[in-house]
Amino acid sequence: MSSPPPWPLEPDPETLERWTVAAAELLRHELPALAFGRADGVTGPRAWADAAALSPPIAEAPLAGGLDGALAALTESARLALNTGGPGYFAYVPGGGLYSAALGALLGDAFNRFTGLAAAAPGFARLEADVLRWLARELGFGAESRGLFTTGGSLANFGAVVSARHHHLGDDGDYRGATLYTSSQAHRCVGKAARLAGIPTAGWREVPTDPALRLDPGRLDDLLRADRAAGRRPFMVVASAGTTNTGTIDPLEAIADVCAAHDVWFHVDAAYGGFFVLCDAGRERLAGVSRADSIAVDPHKGMFLPYGLGALLVRDGQRLRAAHQETAAYLQDLEAEDPLAVPSPSDLGPELSRGFRGLRLWLPLMLHGAGPFRDAAAEKLALARRFREALRGLPIEVPVEPELSVVAFRLPRRAGEALAAWNERNRALLAAINRRQRVFLSSTTLPTQDGDAVTLRLCVLCFRSHAAHVDQCVTDLVAALDELAGALD
Repeated sequence: MSSPPPWPLEPDPETLERWTVAAAELLRHELPALAFGRADGVTGPRAWADAAALSPPIAEAPLAGGLDGALAALTESARLALNTGGPGYFAYVPGGGLYSAALGALLGDAFNRFTGLAAAAPGFARLEADVLRWLARELGFGAESRGLFTTGGSLANFGAVVSARHHHLGDDGDYRGATLYTSSQAHRCVGKAARLAGIPTAGWREVPTDPALRLDPGRLDDLLRADRAAGRRPFMVVASAGTTNTGTIDPLEAIADVCAAHDVWFHVDAAYGGFFVLCDAGRERLAGVSRADSIAVDPHKGMFLPYGLGALLVRDGQRLRAAHQETAAYLQDLEAEDPLAVPSPSDLGPELSRGFRGLRLWLPLMLHGAGPFRDAAAEKLALARRFREALRGLPIEVPVEPELSVVAFRLPRRAGEALAAWNERNRALLAAINRRQRVFLSSTTLPTQDGDAVTLRLCVLCFRSHAAHVDQCVTDLVAALDELAGALD
């Protein structure tokens, strides 16, 4: 029997190679299988029961079977989840999971350089800054802008609220009368960000939307005027460049005009829709985004990265720095300025210790180039249009015409039908589509005159999804409609 290594936390070169090869071999088999597995995955009570049975205890000794045993448990655990990287997954907002980004995460974690302060890792800091500068240019921001990689859109939006609050309200902690404006279609994280930033709920204004569910600039102007006259302190407007419910783009140019007239911070939550600026059609639809004071985007959505990478970009970078920068005596050895230095992430956000997030986007751009991302963005817009056109000959209504890659649709309401009965029919339609397990859709509710109506939605945002998968969704929708019609006969 071989003796244990003297330093068990440091694998020898042979073990390191064996572990790496075993993990790569697992992924070599599992990733192609995404195209053939269930589109929905396994969730619910069965999944929780299986998860409890799979969960190994945390023991003093290594797991029996070593890495092979751990990978077996991990593979089975991955099965107990929504198949978010599969080509037929059209629910919520899909996450693609580019392998090149996962490889970047592995390399960044293995090198384990400290990137919270740029001076501690100038090479990595420059690579990350290069990617952020590229993002800023694509969104129309200039050289004076600054950016920060976050874990996702929630923290990017939070950073924007903190920056706007600091710029307009100062740091005395008195936020009485502070008022933030957004629409009923804004992402749930916007309200959470305001609460975490200390803005009282009495200061949240829900701006009415037009029939296309876009924030109404005229009503926004009315609210701002009324609140100013009442002695309140408006400081921020949050618009959406692609709402989660329907992919709707708020009228960004008109909202920018209103914000400029009232001297309030204009933030665009483009976590879902922002990366459609990479293609010509998307850039045209997102006109006005460059007039924002800040923009939140999610590379783990529109650039198909694994979950866990968002970004905040601020047009005047000094405002982002002013809201977040702090110093400490124990960091004085790393605070010397250099003419070639790039900003430290810790000066632009709440974290000091952080992972090297930028490598997860830098490596895909190096390995693939920007071109394939532009082509993929255009393809997703075309696929959504393809699905929308296929609905025209079906007994289906589309309450809001798609602007990006989300298509909302539902069964029409029958004359005299109660809202509850209408909603139940649409839930049944969703279940009939999904139980075929070839595609997976989700639902939401949209406002009607007498309440919220259950509405199905298809979101095309995985690099593995192509025309054949959208056509399969149409086929399954037709079959589901026939099934429900037969059930009524």
